[in-house]
Amino acid sequence: MDRFGPLALLALLLCPAVAAAHAVVYPKTSAAGAYERYVLRVPNEKDTPTTRIEIRFPDAARVISFADVPGWEVQPVLDSAKRIVGAVWTGTLPPERFVELPFIAVNPKSSTQLVWPVFQSYASGERVEWTGGADAKTPASTTGVDTSGPSPLGGHGPMLTALAALALALIALGLSLRPAGPRVSVRR
Repeated sequence: MDRFGPLALLALLLCPAVAAAHAVVYPKTSAAGAYERYVLRVPNEKDTPTTRIEIRFPDAARVISFADVPGWEVQPVLDSAKRIVGAVWTGTLPPERFVELPFIAVNPKSSTQLVWPVFQSYASGERVEWTGGADAKTPASTTGVDTSGPSPLGGHGPMLTALAALALALIALGLSLRPAGPRVSVRR
């Protein structure tokens, strides 16, 4: 039994890494009606760089903005009504690295399951489609939207928190840049 101890420990340590090695949108749960900051996390599991990442947004969620990510350019995909229905990021993701691609979406007002199909393209021309069911080798990421409790601040909590943090940062910057007053020396 003792000779299998190290192997069992190694298996336990490696299994979560393998299970987590998918294109995943976080958070996995969110409140109905919320303005949510989502993050698409994509690892590169191949020996060649990832050069393109595409996501299709669920009809029930309304994507309203994207964050800039150094080294990556985002191109929103619009439908005929000018609604954002997807996005394509281009850049270079070396092997054994991951990238996080943030965006803000307004959740539907009713409980539902959001499905996020992602397509990962490599410099070799290979393309992985993260579109399968939960038990598939390449599953699509999902987020559960729930109405079971009141959404904080009417669903605007994350946005208001971000604005409050920005205001505090600007105040701190202003205080740090203010001119120094006259110095008073005290003799003892």
